[in-house]
Order: sequence, then C-alpha cells, then structure tokens
Amino acid sequence: MSVLRFDPFGDPFRQMDRLTSQLLSGTRTPLGMPMDVWQAGDGFHVSLDLPGVDPDSVDITTERNMLTITAERRAEYQEGQNVLIAERTQGTFTRQLQLGDTVDTENIQASYGDGVLHLTIPITQAAQPRRVQVRIDSSGERKVTVEGETEESPPASETTTDSGTQGTGT
Repeated sequence: MSVLRFDPFGDPFRQMDRLTSQLLSGTRTPLGMPMDVWQAGDGFHVSLDLPGVDPDSVDITTERNMLTITAERRAEYQEGQNVLIAERTQGTFTRQLQLGDTVDTENIQASYGDGVLHLTIPITQAAQPRRVQVRIDSSGERKVTVEGETEESPPASETTTDSGTQGTGT
C-alpha cells in the first residue's frame, strides 16, 4: 500500500515518475517504522524510528522465532477540527523480525528515547564463540581446554588406550 500526498499545485507527472521508479526498482518507502539492525559482540541491536509515539503504546512480543514490534501514533487533532495539512502517518505500525536459534529471547532489553526504540537481543551462551587451546603437560599428554566453558572436563585418567594385542597363528 502506498500513501500519496495531495498537492494541488504540484506536478502530477512528477508523482507518476516517482511511483513508476519505485515499482520498477522494487523498493518501497517505509511507512512509519524504519529500522537499522547490526551485530556486535554482545548480540544484535535494533533501532526503530518512532517519533511522536507514546512509549506505553509500544508492544514487543516473541513467539517461537518471531519478534513482533507494534506501536501506535495518534493524531493530535480531534474529529471535526479543520485540518489543513496531515502528512504525518497515524495508526498502528507493526514490524516482525525472524530470529535464529542462537538468540536469547528471554533476555531481550528495550529502551525508548528521543523518538527511537532500541532493542538489544543477546546471543545464547552456546552460540558464543569459544577458543580451544591445546596444552602439553609434563607427562607428554595433550590436554584440551575450552575457554568460556563452565563445566569441568573429565580427568585425564579416564582416557582409554589401545593395548595392541597380538594374535597367535596356528
């Protein structure tokens, strides 16, 4: 759906050129909730522009691997008032983000300031990169240590060895 602004003094052919170029290029002008998404060391970050939105109207839900953000912007003028220009979009806006299995949906944090909603979506502990280091102890055995792992690895005495049995021929 596209919203066109009525401009009685504008060039109608310019509007048609703009619409045609949008259709041919496959791009759309976002209607109300443009966003940026980036990944950092602590997880994913999402910033959504929501100027004029009451923070109490913002609803963020997760279900399975889908994050849904809903917000509402209400008009400041009342029914029956003589509105001369109304270019700011109003109504309910929704964005959905498909999340992978590597994100921790239980610990998503949200903040709102200066008309921008910022979400921090952490990565699960299992999906965080770990460094594996191989060490050689004094007995010549190699021990593998995984940094960031919380459980203790089994003692070296539980390792199995190949006894190398020989068969006798008859």
